[in-house]
Amino acid sequence: MKYEIIGSTMPAVEVTLSAGEAMYTQSGGMAWQTEGIAMETNTKGGLMKGLGRMLAGESLFMATYKAEREGAMVAFASTVPGEIVPVDVTQLQLICQKGAFLCAEEGVVVNTVLTKKFSSGLVGGEGFILQELAGSGTAFLEIDGDKIVKELAPGEVLKVDTGNVVAFEKSVSYEVETVKGLKNIFLGGEGLFLTRLVGPGKVIL
Repeated sequence: MKYEIIGSTMPAVEVTLSAGEAMYTQSGGMAWQTEGIAMETNTKGGLMKGLGRMLAGESLFMATYKAEREGAMVAFASTVPGEIVPVDVTQLQLICQKGAFLCAEEGVVVNTVLTKKFSSGLVGGEGFILQELAGSGTAFLEIDGDKIVKELAPGEVLKVDTGNVVAFEKSVSYEVETVKGLKNIFLGGEGLFLTRLVGPGKVIL
């Protein structure tokens, strides 16, 4: 599999496949393709996995695009202005916010996970459902805006507005805390909650 990320405002990733290779995406994620690509739609891992994806903001069904000939190409476009970020899941296993997953090779598994503190997620503004990228291969995330990568040292704390967290390594702990002070809550303009990330590990904002 070879890929090229094209465009700047609403980018897309063009993936060139060898015969037999495949990519999958949520239903409706494909933008264009050449001849020689076969599409199959299924729940990718069963109904319960599909329902879990729905809770995480993705579609119940996933579409798999398989190359029937050498050099067939399929493209997946971002749904928001920003960036598309490739992730080698074999080397870097991430927990992602809902809606960040764009597409992946067949060896990548997308699991639905809960935050460690159930109450934190309920009040965090972004929902307590997250997605874990596991397995092997390359996945692509779509980011609303420009990506900023932070490398947290062990015990280092980063507090982030909940909507600005894209993904973080599994080694990073995650919880949601309330903004302190009534004046800050009502007059600060930043909402009630912050996401508290504790290293070690990589964080994508």
